Amino acid sequence: MPLNRENVYAYLSGATSFITNLLPTEVLNLPGYQAVYLIEKKLGTSFYEAVNPDNTIKSPVQHEPNGEWLKKTNMVGINVRTIGSFWHVVKYALTLPQAQNCIHLLPIWEPGVVASLYGMASWEINPAFFSSEMHRQMPHLDTIEKQLKVVINLLHALGFSVGMDVIPHTDRYSEQVLANPQHFEWLQRIGNDIVRQDNNLHEVVQDLILSFLQQEDPSVSLPSREDFFYKMSENERLITLFGYPKAYGERLARREALIQFLYDHHFETVPATMGPPYRGLAVDTEGVATIDDKGREWKDYRITKPEEFSRVFGPLTRYKLYENKDNNADWVIDFKKHRLETWDYVAQHYTEVALQFNMDFMRGDMAHVQMRPKGVPKKPTPFYDILGYIKEKVGEKMPHFGSFAETFLAPDGVMAYGNEVAHLEMSLADSTLGDLQSMVVGSERFMAEFGRYLHILHHHKIAPNFTVMTGDKDDPRFDTFYLRGNETRFFIATFLNEMPSYMGLGFELRDPHPVPAPNEHYTKLYVFHLDEGKNATVGDYVWGKNRSLFNQIDRMRKVSDWLLPLIKTEKVVWWQLPSSQHAHKVIAWSAGIWLFVVNLSIDNVAENIVLSTPSVGENESVGQYVDNSTVVLEFSTSVDIDDADKKLIINEMRIDFQKLNAGEGRIYRKLES
Repeated sequence: MPLNRENVYAYLSGATSFITNLLPTEVLNLPGYQAVYLIEKKLGTSFYEAVNPDNTIKSPVQHEPNGEWLKKTNMVGINVRTIGSFWHVVKYALTLPQAQNCIHLLPIWEPGVVASLYGMASWEINPAFFSSEMHRQMPHLDTIEKQLKVVINLLHALGFSVGMDVIPHTDRYSEQVLANPQHFEWLQRIGNDIVRQDNNLHEVVQDLILSFLQQEDPSVSLPSREDFFYKMSENERLITLFGYPKAYGERLARREALIQFLYDHHFETVPATMGPPYRGLAVDTEGVATIDDKGREWKDYRITKPEEFSRVFGPLTRYKLYENKDNNADWVIDFKKHRLETWDYVAQHYTEVALQFNMDFMRGDMAHVQMRPKGVPKKPTPFYDILGYIKEKVGEKMPHFGSFAETFLAPDGVMAYGNEVAHLEMSLADSTLGDLQSMVVGSERFMAEFGRYLHILHHHKIAPNFTVMTGDKDDPRFDTFYLRGNETRFFIATFLNEMPSYMGLGFELRDPHPVPAPNEHYTKLYVFHLDEGKNATVGDYVWGKNRSLFNQIDRMRKVSDWLLPLIKTEKVVWWQLPSSQHAHKVIAWSAGIWLFVVNLSIDNVAENIVLSTPSVGENESVGQYVDNSTVVLEFSTSVDIDDADKKLIINEMRIDFQKLNAGEGRIYRKLES
């Protein structure tokens, strides 16, 4: 389908901040030369600066202080695997308005077991995200690193901030693990029995790795354990073990051989865990062992005294950040004995990536993990949380660098020990994902949690997000959350300018699935790759065809282009907060002369609604809403509106509405007196 010239001209001239009425499926199929032409016309001479990977284009938030900007940003999460390449991120960004000017890139590194993006296999950028089309258009961009640098340059030039995932674990046999056994926990398993789990088991593994190298080439004189693992640079060690970085096939084959060698000696890393109590591992003798394509048998593990959200992730392993008590006889962590070399190893690598590619923020994966049984300590410590430590270290080089935490704001002691908000503040997070995406709009739970999130926003340092959809929740288990109310979600996420929001790629066209669709229709299934089983995918991601939802979102994006700059610095004043106690589910807030009203019931029309103007102090902007003030309707997500509701007069410090349709969002403007 050819581009609409009128819409393209409006974008290039600055009349709109995005190309309106352009489907993501259409822009991704745009020929490379057309995409380059559009971006070049948009950016002018700065385009040529941006496509030089030796240049670094300044971020639009570069001068913002210490991640504070994250507390009001509307973020879009992009799993690059769903669209094929980093280059396609730039194409997709042409459909995003200035209201959604922050992009979170899901993990960008080489994946390990089951190709999980969250199971890093190395510090190398995923070669699968290389674009031949981008290379043809710009032949000097002949490596994945150059392409990523230029993509982020272009996104910055187009007005987007960009962030990366920071992951506190790796694939159980990643290059990080095999080149640095000392930074990870190990166990020796024979059959169903863990026969060794002591603190210094990594030294045995180090000796085995040296034996492997000697076996591979007996003629080579090898260094000592101390020289090889502690004095030699990591780059030299990686080349010795696996070969040169760009020889991907050779590295993979060498790593596979070393994995087999350690497997034959019954050594593996301790699996990552989630949810209290985190420790106390045993082989799950009732589980079904996994046989991989090499015929190796992998046992599942279980937590010996599990609680509701206790989980074991066998293919993943955490960095060993602390020593364990009593030589790890009972799997008890000694939080007084942090392992500084490991903290610095992880922080240094993420700092290098942030600097190399000019990242603006980190999305802290599994940030809800708080392992201390006594909860959050009263006094801050630099070695409380690895994600906070990384944010601080990157921030020394990039003061604007922010931290967006993956937590779900669960009740105390459910997913983590203690209070999650206290944990987030101690770990220096600026904003957090939250869990509104996993609740039906307008349900009692949604109303209560939305109200709680606003209380956290108003009384704590952390800013919860108003999430409309995330990769974590876009799978068949959660279809019921997205059958209706999606326009309502987007309205609030866009126009509630005191609260950040998060939208996963694919939401704008997502079909309702009363009956679960094939796996290829869910972004969640592209986080990993399985060839068989219930989570297998057999083809490319299939975008939804929900043009009705897209058209509504397109309308709201057009309004956001002119309205959000007008309310950017206006304080939000709540007229009616979300609450499960109200007789109806209408919420309302104002920002300057603009009044926003939403019916959070997606089932019922709200009739005869009375909203009282808030009681405010003399200096509050809402004081302009006085008796006889008139507000007029500027926008609605609905077309069926009573004429009586299009122009309203404040009487006795209240506004009376005839009705609000199910899920409807409205914007009113106060007329000058």
